[in-house]
Amino acid sequence: MSPPKREDGAPWRNFYGRRRGKTLRPGQVEHLETTLEYLRPAGIGWDENPDRNPLDLIEIFGNDRPIWLEIGFGSGEHLLAMAERYPGVGFIGCEPFVNGVATLVPRIAARKIENIRVHPGDARDLLDVIPKGKLEKVFLLYPDPWPKKKHHRRRFMNPEALVPMARAMADGAELRVATDIADYVRHSLETVAQDANFQWEAECAEDWRRPWKDWTRTRYEAKAIREGRSPHYLTFRRVCG
Repeated sequence: MSPPKREDGAPWRNFYGRRRGKTLRPGQVEHLETTLEYLRPAGIGWDENPDRNPLDLIEIFGNDRPIWLEIGFGSGEHLLAMAERYPGVGFIGCEPFVNGVATLVPRIAARKIENIRVHPGDARDLLDVIPKGKLEKVFLLYPDPWPKKKHHRRRFMNPEALVPMARAMADGAELRVATDIADYVRHSLETVAQDANFQWEAECAEDWRRPWKDWTRTRYEAKAIREGRSPHYLTFRRVCG
């Protein structure tokens, strides 16, 4: 098998933007060449797993434990905090932006965190090989909003990503979405309204204005607030199927 193609034959549409930013420091490069090799689960890439065989999560984490996924962890502030708060949970963080991965990996090593694994690439490749129903919580925090209408199909909150996510999530599992873009909220709610696999948990306005009790503010959120944009916190539940 090979990576899927769009109906028009073009390459798989990316939901993320650039892959690299500023030049990495030598120490970051060293961690990418050493520490990341330990943290990176084998069998996610199409070249190494063309048949898309499911990952052995017990082998990856050393035991059978709840698995939580963060899609696009940025610099990793939230992922690090959650892993330290919940040491009995296995965390997988996906991030295609090399500089974000290079920021997180040395911090994992410095704090001696044992329950994080890192996939430095497209989350959809990982969702392909997560065993069915194994994810108990998924975080999508300040994803690229793709503000131009012609790019809305590149937003992660679209069927192209939600369908494989629903397959990988357990019945009753939680999907958390944080964004400071009102149109992304609208788009997410409209998309979920057409997807029988998820339901929005909000019962009043405070449910999407107030962060989760174990929330850790990211640098991106702090910047959004400084610039006058309001965070929105959406909680969706994987409907039992």
